[in-house]
Amino acid sequence: MIEVLDVTRVYQMGLVEVQALRGVRCSIQQGEFVGIMGPSGSGKSTLLHILGLLDSPTSGTVTIDGTDVGLLKEQEKSEFRLNHLGYVFQDYALVPELSVRENVVLPAMARGAPPDTYLKESEEILRQVGLGHRIDHRQYELSGGEQQRVAIARALINRPGILFADEPCANLDSNTSRTILNLFRELNEKYGQTIIMVTHEEWHEEFMCRVLYMKDGLIDGEKACKMRENKN
Repeated sequence: MIEVLDVTRVYQMGLVEVQALRGVRCSIQQGEFVGIMGPSGSGKSTLLHILGLLDSPTSGTVTIDGTDVGLLKEQEKSEFRLNHLGYVFQDYALVPELSVRENVVLPAMARGAPPDTYLKESEEILRQVGLGHRIDHRQYELSGGEQQRVAIARALINRPGILFADEPCANLDSNTSRTILNLFRELNEKYGQTIIMVTHEEWHEEFMCRVLYMKDGLIDGEKACKMRENKN
């Protein structure tokens, strides 16, 4: 589903060049739940942002579902993101003035879906993430874990082929993190959702199919996760 070939990313910091990625190569198959791990500054979030078309590589190619996304114009990239990709971030990025349902339907509205379709879809997805009873609540009425589940529901409203998650449990305690990770695993196993998640917590591996380890801007190794191996 994703092919990455010799991707580099160089940032210009004043007179200094910072090489965040140094020629990354990797592939991710449809239906995988893949973790990206590594120390701070290893390039994991940079790689995620490039895969999610939130940033562009300095060189190299990224192919998603047969499309060389580097050849897309900016408007085409925006449409590709809206139609094929979903995003979950550590800070939730909810609009506090809006209800849970209103937050969730925003991407569908941007896509131009008819209201009767996205309102019905939002109710189904909110039930799926365990928030059917919170549909008309505001952000200040929700716990951190509930806010993250709203963010996940919003990312799923357009039924994206790939769900990207950047440290989605960073602001959550371990019990709430486990709830979120169990939800990701259910989405992956039950619905075949492809998920790519950046994390620095080693215990998160038990929820994933495979982990890519990064160091100094390169993939330094990978492994299939034991729990998934045993289960399969």
